Amino acid sequence: MVGDLIMHKREQGKLGGSAGGAGTPIPTPKRGRPFGSGSSGSASAAAAASIDAAAPSTLLGPTLQVHSSFADQNHKRIVLALQSGLKSELTWALNTLNLLSFKEKDEVRKDATPLAKIPGLLDALLQVIDDWRDIALPKELSKTRRVRLLGANSIVTGFGNEYEALSSTGHPAQTSVGSGSSVADMSAQKGAVKRRLKEWWYDEDGLFNLDEEGRAEKQQCAVAASNIIRNFSFMGENEIIMAQHRHCLETVFQCIEDHNNEDEELVTNALETLVNLAPLLDLRIFSSSKPSYISITEKSAVQAIMHMLDSAVKVWHCAAAELLGRLVINPDNEPFLLPFAPQIYKRLVDLLSLPAVDAQAAAVGALYNLAEVNMDCRLKLASERWAVDRLLKVVKLPHPVPEICRKAAMILESLVSEPQNRIHLLAYENAFAEILLSEGRHSDTFARILYELTARPNNKAGMTRGIWGM
Repeated sequence: MVGDLIMHKREQGKLGGSAGGAGTPIPTPKRGRPFGSGSSGSASAAAAASIDAAAPSTLLGPTLQVHSSFADQNHKRIVLALQSGLKSELTWALNTLNLLSFKEKDEVRKDATPLAKIPGLLDALLQVIDDWRDIALPKELSKTRRVRLLGANSIVTGFGNEYEALSSTGHPAQTSVGSGSSVADMSAQKGAVKRRLKEWWYDEDGLFNLDEEGRAEKQQCAVAASNIIRNFSFMGENEIIMAQHRHCLETVFQCIEDHNNEDEELVTNALETLVNLAPLLDLRIFSSSKPSYISITEKSAVQAIMHMLDSAVKVWHCAAAELLGRLVINPDNEPFLLPFAPQIYKRLVDLLSLPAVDAQAAAVGALYNLAEVNMDCRLKLASERWAVDRLLKVVKLPHPVPEICRKAAMILESLVSEPQNRIHLLAYENAFAEILLSEGRHSDTFARILYELTARPNNKAGMTRGIWGM
């Protein structure tokens, strides 16, 4: 594949490009995504947008040029290579798909590759990840515990490794058997031991089990497949196909569920895929009539996102916050997300206190959408400790992205629209007035907030209680 491709480097001041040397290393594409972008916004997204706006197209740098008809001519070979399980074929297919799926933002020299162009590709990629997931954990950790029968004189207890009681010669280890044991019981135990030895040969250390090197290679293939799926999720042509593919969603959610044991890059790819598909994602797909490959429910899916939100890893909790903010836009997802609202609000308010501007942007974006759901959401958010104070700090600092400041001010305006919340907000009346007089950009919003707090006839008693603590 690499031999068929030519590295072209664009030089300033030249009409044509010169072919790169054979020994020139292929530049690794930048991983990660600007969390908080799109509906939420982020500092990194604004910085990237300003750079892109100022940079001419000639500064895009080296790129790998792939013929536009390559996918059409080789789509069957790509899918068959993924399904073959052969190392050489699998490596070729994954490298090819990495080139076909990756596309820089505003890159005009390369066409996107829609999944519809290659039938069966998504299922084949998911099979690569499933093959790794099947062997990801040692079997000793994945075995289900058997119920021990009290009073039974058995060599294997059912706890821990079932075969530790067997010696290397294949005979039972020396154990003391009670005087009440009969000859028939002993013969039955010996027969059971022989059956277990036969099962052990095929089940535990069979002829086709992978060694550590083989496991590492399987894991690398799974990570590469997840990276390809992530790249495809950035393309608008693939969003509907992937968001309605139950096996795809079950696989990425399962990777997130096992984040403590799974490869970090695989978990990150799965999470970024969900963030891209979130506007079209309906959690009811897990209880639909579509064929299911992995047992995932709506509740377990939300719990997996909550684990990511509570994570100390910046990329994970920022992506989880943005994911929740996008999921709640769909009214069909509200019944599954709102039971977790108290935990969501508490963690999002905690993210507002972090110095990372990406974390603040993701939290504000999620709170902005949650505050628009219903009155109960606004009441719970206003009653959350430090919520109003930290939203004010985002506006007063201010946050480097003006859109985030605007959304923080809009959240406060949504909170003050509920009469029950005005008691919580009256304590910040002086802060609101200070921003109104000193900040011209959001003065209209804070003018409306002060009007709601003080100008309404039914606010006179509330104003007294808020100022004098009566």
